[in-house]
Amino acid sequence: MRERTELMYDFPSYLIALAVFGLILLAIWLGSRLGYRLRNRENKESRVQAQAVQGSLLGLLALLLGFTFSLSLARYDLRSAEVVGEANAIGTAWLRTDLVGEGRRGEVKDLMRRYAELRLEAAGLTAANDSARPALVAQAGAVFADLWQLAAAEARETRDPVTMGFVASLNDMIDALAARDAAIARHVPELVLFLLLGTFVLLGGVVGYTATISSVRPGFPVYALMALIAVLVFLILDLDRPRRGLIAVDQSALVATVAMMRD
Repeated sequence: MRERTELMYDFPSYLIALAVFGLILLAIWLGSRLGYRLRNRENKESRVQAQAVQGSLLGLLALLLGFTFSLSLARYDLRSAEVVGEANAIGTAWLRTDLVGEGRRGEVKDLMRRYAELRLEAAGLTAANDSARPALVAQAGAVFADLWQLAAAEARETRDPVTMGFVASLNDMIDALAARDAAIARHVPELVLFLLLGTFVLLGGVVGYTATISSVRPGFPVYALMALIAVLVFLILDLDRPRRGLIAVDQSALVATVAMMRD
């Protein structure tokens, strides 16, 4: 379960993106005010220097954007892969229930079905229902404990490779649960996000300052670039936040597995 140590996680992504855009506009205005105060002290060389720093900041920003976007996309891909991995593990264990002895087969199938339904229910919870998720995970763990008791009893009685194959599939199933929950808890380090946002604001100040001392008013392309930056911030945060935002991990593999078990 994710520990609440991240300052920005509980704020909607679009609000953070809008705040970034507003801070950039404020930084441009403050930079231009500073430029008005100091432009009489500037010369051709200092203007060239300011423009060079602005270009360097744009390059650094592109590097940070690419790095942060790749981190958030990798974590999104990992969460998607873990959904498929857990669905496959549950599906394999379900197929192997047919190998359990008749005396326990019906109970094992009922428990397997209940386990898969609990996992699907937990996957459908949004961050707004975050308090309900630990309870569902605990229920799934309790159902698994009952399953394991039945599998252990079956293995002690039969001691054949077929039964051990079912036991191994249960091991894979609980490993998949742990791996998926760990993937949900992984995010881009918040320090990286703060560095990225700080670079945005600093760039806005330098843009305003450089434009003023160069007697060039920031035009539409500048503000379009800042708006694009805000959109990219939104995408990075939305990709990085499971069960929150517009971009959601596809649960169709788990849905199909549960549907197969119900049929």
